[in-house]
Amino acid sequence: MTIITRRTALAGLSATATLPIIGAPAFGQTKTKTTVGALRFTSHAASFVAKERGYFDEAGLDVDFAFFQAAQPMAVAVASGDADFAVTAISGGLVSLAQKGATKVIAGALREEPGIDGQKILASDAAFQAGVKAPKDLSGKSWAITQAGSSFHYMGSKIAMAEGIEMEFRPLQKVGAIIGAMKSGQVDGWSIVPHIAKPLAGGGAVHIIGNVSDYLPDYQVTTVFTSKETAEQDEAKSRAFLSAFAKGAADFNAALVDKTAGDDAAEDMVKLVHKYVYTDRPYEKAKPSIVNGAMRISTDLNKASVKDQLNWFSSEGLVDGDTSMGVVVDERYL
Repeated sequence: MTIITRRTALAGLSATATLPIIGAPAFGQTKTKTTVGALRFTSHAASFVAKERGYFDEAGLDVDFAFFQAAQPMAVAVASGDADFAVTAISGGLVSLAQKGATKVIAGALREEPGIDGQKILASDAAFQAGVKAPKDLSGKSWAITQAGSSFHYMGSKIAMAEGIEMEFRPLQKVGAIIGAMKSGQVDGWSIVPHIAKPLAGGGAVHIIGNVSDYLPDYQVTTVFTSKETAEQDEAKSRAFLSAFAKGAADFNAALVDKTAGDDAAEDMVKLVHKYVYTDRPYEKAKPSIVNGAMRISTDLNKASVKDQLNWFSSEGLVDGDTSMGVVVDERYL
């Protein structure tokens, strides 16, 4: 079914991020300079909260962000030492780097959860007008992905398998490029987090035709990962990062997911996230997308979901070799 091969998937790993290499002082003496890879998505809010509310400072970490537009370049940056930690989806690139002893997943992050609005399945307006009203109607149609082996590839493949259909997977490298292709009708289908999906659908550029949770109800969407060297040789730094990240996630969940912190806390949280997400929009226009796109962020890792993803990479021929949990995940942190 999948028309993309492992050779295609690994081709993108040759491009590395161009960030300064860190030379941090010993942990515990002064705040350790730390670079965190992220996307400008609401789903990365735990890191933003930890930064803005001083949780990283309290943990002894002087954090700067390096922003990316896709998951696999972020994995390369962590493996090469250009970033210390990152939060993004498990990709073929991340698995391949883990197999080489370069990276380790150390926690969960964003996840699908029953009762919480999650990632949406989209059809371009052109496809919708031509009869694509539900995921099954994507048979023989094109599905947008960033790179082969990306989370978009995994979701599309699982949807196609569940519906018994075939789709053409088109790698477009960046989320921005995918949005442009969806708006212009150059691709037919895609899946993305709700804070991006809903505004696109509201403007009529695309149509929501399903939910990813209908096919992957407990999907571990993103994870926290670092280099194998940091995970094994700097456990104190790794645990300090996870502690601050967990505090940020708890604040975010209380304000916008569980809504137990009150209206003022929710407003403050949206303003905080807006410093990093939809920065080109006025606050009042950005607010609905941020509020409507809130999904659970937790350091708990859904191991069953991760195992399913790893099995998929193997079955599709996107990675070679051992894809067992121990190769990819450092379970001491779980």
